[in-house]
Amino acid sequence: MIARIWHGRTPAEKARKYVDYLRQTGIAGYKATKGNMGVYVLMREEGEEADFLLISLWESTNAIRGFAGDNIEEALYYPEDKEFLLEFEPKVKHYEVMLGEPSNIPPSMH
Repeated sequence: MIARIWHGRTPAEKARKYVDYLRQTGIAGYKATKGNMGVYVLMREEGEEADFLLISLWESTNAIRGFAGDNIEEALYYPEDKEFLLEFEPKVKHYEVMLGEPSNIPPSMH
């Protein structure tokens, strides 16, 4: 299993709306892609900014290509992202998942 990790920042006052927007765009795109095994959206507010990490889980790098295209290291953005994000990081990171021990984490927390 491969974890694809993306990082982004929004103004703190837009953070909750950005989570809703993510559900409609990136999260929906992950779920619609064969080989996606789930996603976690992590958020931390720091003063006037909110920091986001999206950790999506994939069966393989080929599955990631189904979502991101041939250059899986390139971050994928949607047109409306410019209304939320403070910058556009060009790259994502991938990690091989070596161990996972899920517990009773609710599928949606907000």
